[in-house]
Amino acid sequence: MQIGELAKLANTSAKTIRFYEDSGLVPAPARSASGYRDYGPEIVDRLRFIHQGQAAGLTLQKVRQILAIHDRGEMPCGHVRQVLNTRLDQVRAQIAELVALEGHLQSLLDRAARGVPPNTTIPRCAGFWKATWMRPPTSNSSSHATKTGRLWSSPGGLPRLFGYGRGVLGAVGAAEVDDGG
Repeated sequence: MQIGELAKLANTSAKTIRFYEDSGLVPAPARSASGYRDYGPEIVDRLRFIHQGQAAGLTLQKVRQILAIHDRGEMPCGHVRQVLNTRLDQVRAQIAELVALEGHLQSLLDRAARGVPPNTTIPRCAGFWKATWMRPPTSNSSSHATKTGRLWSSPGGLPRLFGYGRGVLGAVGAAEVDDGG
């Protein structure tokens, strides 16, 4: 079958199929006498497998590894279990980080709802966290922040607002939360 028909059956685009072919996920097809790609019906299942792997959050490299094991005539079940267990651990870590971030954001919102002292020197809307991100780090600080105007930021250039290190979600920096106590 030609690439357009394959794309329609696999619910993808011809461009994606060509990308997968160039990436080694789909073997190069035979060519018709007129030079068109001529795919076998088994490629539909392969494309669906690739999409299912991506839907599970697997990288194309991981999907390629699984397909390579299959293409050698071996059963990739053990490898698939290992890859899925690793991915599940990553998802659980992301969930834990999101739960911590949710709690942190809620505490900031709770602090903001209680109001800000009228004599604060920072904007009223920003007074619910201490303005440690607006002043330079002390000489004994382990921070590698650099000055960008009045706002101090991390080496990556993001404001140091939230109390999280470089984690799965990429949040940067640390600021002390004033919980009012």
